[in-house]
Amino acid sequence: MKFLPTSPSRSSATASAFTLIELLVVIAIIAVLMGLLFPAAQSAINSAKKTTAKNQAVQIATAITAYETEYGRLPNFPTTNMDTNATAILCTTNDASNNPRGLIFLESSLWKNGKGGTNSGGFLDPWSNTYSVMLDTNYTNGLSFGVAGSTTNLTKHIAVWTVWTNGSQTNIINSWN
Repeated sequence: MKFLPTSPSRSSATASAFTLIELLVVIAIIAVLMGLLFPAAQSAINSAKKTTAKNQAVQIATAITAYETEYGRLPNFPTTNMDTNATAILCTTNDASNNPRGLIFLESSLWKNGKGGTNSGGFLDPWSNTYSVMLDTNYTNGLSFGVAGSTTNLTKHIAVWTVWTNGSQTNIINSWN
């Protein structure tokens, strides 16, 4: 016959909860891993913004080329920025003087942080900067302009770019590379 102990012995009892030290160690490990992950995530976000900006710059240049093909001339932009007037020429059908056939050459969504788009300022990149445009309206097949602290010479007749800063570093995203 086997007798069962009436009370558990001290040596057979086991701890069933974390101690405060163990919990703090786990939290510290998670914090270190998050600290290592944050710069990589920020780099991925910047890379996605650069890709979006490059795609939008190429879309603007393609829309201007389509306009030129349709009307036999480059659009008459009042400034070198894709402001609301320039955006209206390419994106809407209600500019009878510059787009008499009412064609939409460029489709764009409303501006969202990190994605770019159009708003009351015109066509903006993912960092809230307006795209810049230069057109070779006299068809000399060359553009020369200063951008991002240097002079750029192109053998193209349409150039679209945006400049954004990351800390102290200036970056250019353009349509011609």
